[in-house]
Amino acid sequence: MLTAGEYFATQDGEVLYTVVGSCIAACIYDKERKVAGMNHFLLPGMVRPDEMLSCELGRYGIFAMELLIGELIKLGARREGLQAKLFGAGNVLKFRSSDGDITGSNIRFAKKFLELEGIPTVKEDLGGKGGRKILFFSDSNRVLLKRFDTQREPRFFQDEQTYKKRIFQKGPEKSRVVLF
Repeated sequence: MLTAGEYFATQDGEVLYTVVGSCIAACIYDKERKVAGMNHFLLPGMVRPDEMLSCELGRYGIFAMELLIGELIKLGARREGLQAKLFGAGNVLKFRSSDGDITGSNIRFAKKFLELEGIPTVKEDLGGKGGRKILFFSDSNRVLLKRFDTQREPRFFQDEQTYKKRIFQKGPEKSRVVLF
């Protein structure tokens, strides 16, 4: 199961699975080369320069998309053969109006990114008020989708709630150092 910030590419016909609320999952594939992958991101791209080496870049759409596409190409996909399916951006978390339109920003970002990269979106299920369980069959590029009410199944959104609190908290942030 992919969680927020993760991506995975394969040519082995695996079933990729995730659950999204306000996040977006992008399933990108090259049908001819039989290479496919999925990512799961939380925000379009609000990384401050001092976070570049210490944050989980896959949580941000701009990096999650580039990381996934890079992995697909490493496995033999051709950029001009890529197609996409987009899911998520449900209005499931209560954001303050000062936080901006998070779900709308996710949708606009994903569509614009794919348009600029010349990757057609062949299927999408975006917006609304519920969550989505997504199974992506990488051998056939088929998606099984189940929509559900987040009020009845809140356990699926604990990661999103925790991340939302961390991103939008007020006050001084702790500095992290990454040694490499």
